[in-house]
This record gives sequence, structure tokens and C-alpha cells, in this order.
Amino acid sequence: MRVASDASVSGLRPVAVAVHLAGAMLAGGLLFAPAAQAQSTVATGTVNANVPAGPLADSLNRFATQAGVAIAVDAEKVRGKTAPGLNGATTVEDGFRRLLAGSGYQIGRTASGYTLVAQGAAPAAAAGGTVLPALQVTANSAPLPGELQRPYAGGQVARGGSLGLLGSRNVMDTPFSTVNYTSQLIEDQQARTAADTLINDSSVRTTTGSNGFDDTFQIRGFAVSATDVGFNGMYGLVSQNRVPAQIIERIELLKGPGALANGINPSGSIGGGINILSKRAGDEPLTRVTTTYQSDANFGLSVDTGRRFGENKEWGVRFNGLLRGGEGSIDGGDVRTGLGSLGVDYRGERVRWSLDAIVQRDSTDNFRPQISLLPTATAIPSPPDARSNWYPGTTLVQKDTTVASNIEFDVTDWLTVYAGLGYRDGSNDQVFPSSTTAVNALGNFVVRNAYYDSYTETTSGMAGTRLRFDTGPVHHSVNIAFTGFQQEGGNAYIQSAGSAASNIYRPSQLPVITAARTDPRKASETTLTSVAVADTMSFLDDRILLTLGVRDQNVTVKSYNTATGALTSKYDASATTPLAGLVVKPLDYVSLYANYAEGLTRGTIVGAGYANTGAVLAPYKSKQYEAGVKVDWGTLTTTAAVFQVSKPNSVRTASNDLAYDGEQRNRGLELSAYGEILPGLRAMASATFLKPELTRTAVAAEQGNDAAGVPDKTFSGGLDWTTPWVPELSLNGRVIHTSGSYLTAANTLRFDSWTRVDIGARYNTEVGGKPVALRANVENLFDKNYWLTTGTYVTVGAPRTVVLSASVDF
Repeated sequence: MRVASDASVSGLRPVAVAVHLAGAMLAGGLLFAPAAQAQSTVATGTVNANVPAGPLADSLNRFATQAGVAIAVDAEKVRGKTAPGLNGATTVEDGFRRLLAGSGYQIGRTASGYTLVAQGAAPAAAAGGTVLPALQVTANSAPLPGELQRPYAGGQVARGGSLGLLGSRNVMDTPFSTVNYTSQLIEDQQARTAADTLINDSSVRTTTGSNGFDDTFQIRGFAVSATDVGFNGMYGLVSQNRVPAQIIERIELLKGPGALANGINPSGSIGGGINILSKRAGDEPLTRVTTTYQSDANFGLSVDTGRRFGENKEWGVRFNGLLRGGEGSIDGGDVRTGLGSLGVDYRGERVRWSLDAIVQRDSTDNFRPQISLLPTATAIPSPPDARSNWYPGTTLVQKDTTVASNIEFDVTDWLTVYAGLGYRDGSNDQVFPSSTTAVNALGNFVVRNAYYDSYTETTSGMAGTRLRFDTGPVHHSVNIAFTGFQQEGGNAYIQSAGSAASNIYRPSQLPVITAARTDPRKASETTLTSVAVADTMSFLDDRILLTLGVRDQNVTVKSYNTATGALTSKYDASATTPLAGLVVKPLDYVSLYANYAEGLTRGTIVGAGYANTGAVLAPYKSKQYEAGVKVDWGTLTTTAAVFQVSKPNSVRTASNDLAYDGEQRNRGLELSAYGEILPGLRAMASATFLKPELTRTAVAAEQGNDAAGVPDKTFSGGLDWTTPWVPELSLNGRVIHTSGSYLTAANTLRFDSWTRVDIGARYNTEVGGKPVALRANVENLFDKNYWLTTGTYVTVGAPRTVVLSASVDF
């Protein structure tokens, strides 16, 4: 069994070998006396901190107890000084540093533990050892089996994440562009759904607004449906509309086709993969009650509680509950949510098992509308007020129930077997108006009302084995896996007899539906299966990592007439998708990588609004070429990547059919940086430059044009700063910019670019001896109205939204 580890030291990487070795010795705890060996293990790992704001001496001692280390504090020296609250996963040194921010002291080490050193003071002798100047040392070693990847400096992202078939990987060992967002970031930004967090990356944009029908994404310029979000490595098990933040421990983002890593997804998205990791109980007891307010009048109450039991805390139970209701971001709207999520897990010496049960009910009156713009219009109409509803009277009731379980068993030190199985029952019942004519330059259209009720019943599973062995100097990590997905979907669609003239600025009442509402009937059956094998070979002590893999996939889709139950169409197709990835590390903190990946997309089932509604289009492949460099500077990681992703292009034909026409080839450059710039100053910034070119088009004039609805420049940047003069107070801000994009492939009309500014603050204190966190965020500070678009299909981004919350730990 081979164990590899590395350590990173704050600031730029030391050039001198001696300093580098000293940092490695600190991370490994080699300077501790034998009696302190248990402490050194904890020092390089993760501490689940729960320290309320309060007197500095008390906070330091409480954190030291939670971390299992010793600290010497002269209470007289720090009398009158306070420390901010500290909650969530952190390392020992980073936790002490954050508690000491602005105090004038830094942490030092002795043979018996830790001590305080005046900021900037020279090292001094101490009884039993030497006081060392404070170095922030964070572990870069792989987590233990079943553990999450460690948080990176600042705690907003993790050092790595799961990659399906390829297992859990550190970002620096991954031949892809990935980001792994932590629950700390989700809480501090007061995200309500996964979409609120994912837009921190410039390569991700939402094309639907908050409180709409669903969260639909665009990654690297390609649509990614909410139905293609994974849950603990399996598809189809979370709501097909949106994932509530209350169930999320990590959001793992993989950019580009991921068919080899995760298998074919239900809706065939190829821009990237999104996987949700559910919450588990931490080692420290947790009972947190949070009250929330969202403008204009939406109030909520949530509970998060977790406990571990057993001699070695083998068993864990985590419960999350949410109730909210009231007007959100639409005038006259009402958004009501009820959520219950229970996670049970067992972590033994060789067995790790978990069970998740989720019940989610969302009921919305007047949800955010979407509509098609006239492709031949002489101008794009200005977006209406973001709080307006040009379909007054809509309703949407969403119900989801999920049960899922995962298990891993270490048969030997070199062989692990695993499996997962889940079931989800979901339904959407809605008043579903649609325009019978597209919106013209003046905002005019004709509307018809309808009921569109639907259901899905999904079973999703996986099984596999991981082997680790050496052949001479080459270390192998081999994974053999099977995935299976089966879903039955049904619907009932009933239109109003008449239609009405309307306008997006002066909407008319929806026509009355006189037909009786009926239960949805089966419309489709989808079965996706695959078998895959991958081998990551390590050369020269992990300096070179070569991954080769292949997945054989089968897609079977049957369509049925919902009135008669008769089979109307069927296809059964299979394909093999390969992957090759290479990581080369010329230096410990530099990774050069490249990959070739293919994605397989099941044929689109054409939705409402087209002449060929209900038809099933043929499956197709997509291809990605990517190369990049990642540099971990210690507390800041920077990345740069160039890529090309291509797939058949979907268009609306002159006869109003949805069809494929030529190819969309997106070539791009991604730049990003994340981590902690200075003590207490956390940052995330990214920029994406894209050329979404149409090639081999049937219309000669469109050859070389940009694909409709795809921006060529996007930027996301955020700062989170713990103020040194009031260490309990943190301020944050975020800027999201999206350039204009074209209405159609003809490239004659272009949407305006838009920039959204968000600001926020949080204050950690103690009330009645209980830790309290107060948070305030304002999204879209300047209340900009702007179109979110995929081309002719548009909605308006959310208006200025104020979100307030107060959390109390009991």
C-alpha cells in the first residue's frame, strides 16, 4: 500500500529546498514529541469547527479542544480582545489564524503544542521546545476512504471531488477542468438552490430566472438541463426542477462531456456535469435553526441537526427541514416549499454505507414566465420589469420523493467494491400558457392557456470495483463499473378553446380552460445502461498520470400515445465512448493536463411548441479536446484551459419542427483563480472567452456564424473579507457579467450584455451563550432588467432581491 502526500505553505512557493522540507516536516508533525503524535495527525486533517464569537482566550481554548490539540494562552495578554465565530471544516493552523485575525498575534508551535507569538516577532525559545514563526500549513494528501476532499484555503471550494468512474481526485491530479463548491460558500452566499452557487463560475450561466419552472444551465455554451444533475453519483434522483440548498454538502462541477466518468445523462447534456453530494453528520453535534426573509415578503424556517453514535462514532444521522412561503420576486406571486431530508450513514473500518430519503413539495402561484421572440423581428423588445408576469394566473405544483443508498466495501487493501441504488417519484401539475405567435418588436403576442401535468418514475443504480496494484514502477488504479437508469414519463396536455391578444408590458388575462383536467398517462420509457473500464497509471512517483478508459453505452427509448397507450416510436442504439487524459507535474505545485473525451446524447424528445411535438430525434456523439495548466501557489490556485467541444446543432425549421442542422463547435479559453489572497480575504474569479461557431450548415449564409443564445464573453468574480477591526464582521461582493448573444443563427439581431452586482455581510456573535450568525445579501443591487436567453426563447433575470437570515446553534 502506497501513501503519497504533499504540503503547501502560505504565500508563494518557497524556492529554497530547505524551506520546502521544513514545511513538509511541519505538515507531517515530525517536530512533535512522541507524546504529541496523535495531535499531529489531527493538525494536518480537517476539523469540524463550532466556535461562537466571543473572548479571544475562550475561543482559542474551545477550538483547541475540538481539534484535539494543546495551546498555551496568557489570558492577561489578550484581555479585551475578541474572536469571530468559526464554523465548518478547517485545518488547525487555518482555524487558529482566522480566530487571531486582527488581534496582533499569530500562532506558533512548541514541542508540547501551540502558543501565541506577537505578530512579526522573531522566534523565541520556550520550555520544552522552540517557538516557530507562524506558517499556514494545509494538508494536500488524499482523504481517507469515504471522506470528502479537504477544503482549500478560504473554505469556499474543496481540493478535489468525485469523478464517477475515476473515483475521488485532487484537482491537481485531474485531467479536466473541475470546481467543487463547499457548504460554507452556499451558506455564506445564502443560496436557495444549486443554481445560485454555480454561477460563481464564468463557464456556467442559467437560462431561466429564479422562481421559474426550473433551473436550466448553460455550460461552455451548451444547454444542461436540470434533469441531468446527479445525486451522489447517480442520475434522476433529485427534483427535475431545482435542487434546494438545504440538502447540499458539496456541488461538484465537471466542465465538458463526461460520458466516460458518469455515463450518459437522461437529457443528453454535453456542456458539463453537475453532481450533488448530500449532507452527512459531522463528528461534533449540530442543531441549527435558521430563519430567512426574501423580498418582497417570503419567509422561511429551516432546521439542520446531526449526531454521531457508537464507540467510534460509526453511525451518523443528519436531518434537514425547510418550510417557507409568501411572495418572492414576482408581483402577486406566492412561493411555498416544504422539504424534509434524512441522511443516515455508517463508517466502519472496511464498510461505508449511507441512506438518503428526501421529500420535497413546491407550490408556486405566478411563476417566472418564459416566451419565444419572433425570429424575423426587426428589433429585440426591451425586457419588461423583472417583477412583472405576462402570464398572470399561472400555478405550478411540484412533488418529489427520493430514496437512495450507497455502499463501499474494502475487500482488501487493494480491492474495493461499491454499489448504489435509488428511486424517485416526481410530478409537475401546472397551468401552462404558451404563445401561439412569437413576441414581436413591440412586445405583442397571442396567448393560449393549457394544463400540462406530468410525472416521472425513475430507478437509477451503479456498481463497480476499484483495484490498486503495481506493475514494476507503474502504479495502476483500475475501475470497472456498470450504470443503469430506467425512467417512465407521462403527461396530460389540455388547451383552452380560445386565445387572446396580449403584450409583455400590458398582459391580458389568460383564456379560460373549459375541458376537464385528466390524469397524466405514460408517454415514454427510457432505459440507459453502460459498462466501463478505466485505468489511471502513475509514473515517476505521481509526476505523470495517464488515464485511459472506454464506456460502452446503450440507449433505448419508447414513445407512447397518451390517449390510446399505443407504441408510436422506438429506437435502440449503442455506442462506445473513449477517454484519454494526461497530467504532467514538472513541479510539485504545477500540473499540465490534456484530455480527449466523447459524450453520447440520447435523442431529444421534442417538447411542446413544435410541429413535431413528441417525436424522438436520433442519438448523437459530441467530442472535446482540452489542454490546460493549474498552479497551486499555496493559498491561491490559478488555472488556464483551452478547449473545443462540438455537437450537432438543434434548430427550429421553417415548418416549425425541431431538427438537427450542421454542427455547433465551441472553442474557448477559461481563466480562473480561487483561494485566499491575504489572511481573511477570500476570492473567486473566472473569465471565459468563447467562439460558438456554426459549421457545415444547411443554410450557406449561416456558415461560420455564432450559435444563437451563446455569449462570447462571461466573467464571475467575488470577494469575501473578514474585517480586521471587527473580526466578527465579514463583507462580500460579487460581479457577474455576460456579453450579448444573437437571437438567431442569422446573427442579425443581438441581445444586450448585462452585469449583475451582488453585495452582502455577515456578523457572528453570541446571544445567551448560543452562537448566532446574521447574514444579509442583496442580489442585483442596481435592479437591472435583462434577458436570459437560449436564442429566441427568453425570460427576464430576477429583480433586486434582499435575503436576510439569522442562524442559531443550540
